[in-house]
Amino acid sequence: RGPANAFYCFAHDYSAHFFCVASFLWTTTIAFTLHRTVVKHKTDVEEFGFIFHLYVWGTSLVTTVLRSIGSDYGRPGTWCWIQQGSTGKILHLITFYLPLWGAILYNGFTYYQVNRMLNNATRMAVGMSDRSSQSDVRADKKAFNRWGYYPLILIGSWAFATINRLYDFANPGHKIFWLSILDIGFAGLMGLFNSIAYGLNSSVRRAIAERIDMYLPERIKRSLPTLSRLRSQQENELTSLIVESNNSITETTMRVTPRSSLAG
Repeated sequence: RGPANAFYCFAHDYSAHFFCVASFLWTTTIAFTLHRTVVKHKTDVEEFGFIFHLYVWGTSLVTTVLRSIGSDYGRPGTWCWIQQGSTGKILHLITFYLPLWGAILYNGFTYYQVNRMLNNATRMAVGMSDRSSQSDVRADKKAFNRWGYYPLILIGSWAFATINRLYDFANPGHKIFWLSILDIGFAGLMGLFNSIAYGLNSSVRRAIAERIDMYLPERIKRSLPTLSRLRSQQENELTSLIVESNNSITETTMRVTPRSSLAG
């Protein structure tokens, strides 16, 4: 309570709201870039850098300021801000959940259009029997599929929060405990979802499996198919490396031997 507590609450809520909105607005700039390059075949996306920053940071700032109109800062409670009346709740839905679900819908629609374009390109490459084009399209599609996690992560992180806010708006003063737990829990897992989707690549998975393999008993390791596949993959890679090394040594020896005999 008091001025210090009020300042802390302002700083806490402003920064949390500002950067949360900015985080999912940046995903729409990625969607716009992909749509413009793949679907519209434009190469001028670098010129939109300043517009992207103005759009993301400006929108985040405006929604954050509007959001504070319906909040009573500095009051005791679970959160630093306490929504007062229907006006504050409506502002919360407009300034946070409306941009959130707008970003989800835009990303999903863009993903559908870009995916359809890549599928058409794949069919054309197959029809022309152009192997180089097929490999390029497959590589682009593989990278693009990882971007498709963005709308799914946003939905998984904020679906329960949205339901909870709508229920609270329709039934003020009646909280559902388990829904509140899911609201807080899944919203806090957004970073984990992103790390799994984009950071858990093959190298990271291999390193984790190797660390597990060091400490698990042998009888347990044999029952885990993932570790078995990892071990066989490592053995195959080691065998291939040995074969390549032997071939390289043999080729070098064959090139050097005639010169040595001529010198003798």
